[in-house]
Amino acid sequence: MRIELIKRPQPSRWFSAFSPLIALALAMICGAILFALMGKDPFAALHAFFIEPLLDIWSIHELLVKAAPLILIAVGLSVCYLSNNWNIGAEGQLTMGAIAGSMMPIVFPDVQGWYVLPLMLLMGMAGGALYAAIPALLKVRFNANTILTSLMLVYVAQFFLDWLVRGPWRNPAGMNFPESRQFHDYAILPEIWSASGRAHWGFVFAIVAAFALWFMLRSTLKGFQIKVVGQSPRAARFAGFSAGKITFFAFLLSGALAGLAGISEVSGAIGQLRTTITPGYGFTAIIIAFLGRLNPLGIIAAGLVLALSYLGGEAAQLSIGISEKAARVFQGMILFFVLACDSFIHYRIRFVRRSQHDLRGEA
Repeated sequence: MRIELIKRPQPSRWFSAFSPLIALALAMICGAILFALMGKDPFAALHAFFIEPLLDIWSIHELLVKAAPLILIAVGLSVCYLSNNWNIGAEGQLTMGAIAGSMMPIVFPDVQGWYVLPLMLLMGMAGGALYAAIPALLKVRFNANTILTSLMLVYVAQFFLDWLVRGPWRNPAGMNFPESRQFHDYAILPEIWSASGRAHWGFVFAIVAAFALWFMLRSTLKGFQIKVVGQSPRAARFAGFSAGKITFFAFLLSGALAGLAGISEVSGAIGQLRTTITPGYGFTAIIIAFLGRLNPLGIIAAGLVLALSYLGGEAAQLSIGISEKAARVFQGMILFFVLACDSFIHYRIRFVRRSQHDLRGEA
């Protein structure tokens, strides 16, 4: 007996539309059972996960701070994945964008003016794009596996950041802590609502990028080329579309948005370079891209939901005393049910009984 997944000829539109809600309901039911087995009040746990992070304006600001880099990176990755280019190195591109953009306030701290922040953002985007161009070049020129090359470059970027903040860029007045000097006022990304919280303009960048890429993929020739190259490379060749150019475009765009997320994070949420500037946004964004079904507008919702689950996990640890591992298990349940529901909507299970001929062939 073996199990096969058979693609449905026409998935249900109703189930496709309500799949995230069905998945969330299933995750809440299983989560409630999990918390009850742990001796915790299930309703209090679910309240901590999904309601507490939305009860005050400070929590909403934290939600936007966490969601901004996730959405920015994920919408860029969606272009790569739609073109069948597997960029797994957004974490490294984020890091290099943060390093490149931080050069102005760290290396040239005396250069101050209104133009510093826009220049930092452009340098951050350029740093991420150029770093993403490396796996693109290796694929186009040598047919190298982009999964391996982009992933290995993540560790190169992280070690480079660690060397910088412990060495040449370490704050001379920082009591030997591995961190750079604090950014001056002209290098700080302003808050959206300065009087009520710390959500910065990185979230605005994420929303604008998502809508811009949604329009590009839906209504422009470049978006059509990306989809054709990703779905049918042979048809793309007959149409005269260059797979190499699309590969470079997808990686450069993805890297630029990851770099923008990196410099927005250090100039908005942190205010300096440290050995660790992200809890893994570049890797989490891969999940968000697929949770949003590679649709930039869906990615906005997926990014907010996943950011909410992170904040809810922290709130549940404080309010009802569950462990960090239990919170991560519940977060994993949410992802599992979302992916499972999507799989069953697009595929059906078929049980195939093995014949005697198959068994003899294996023997």
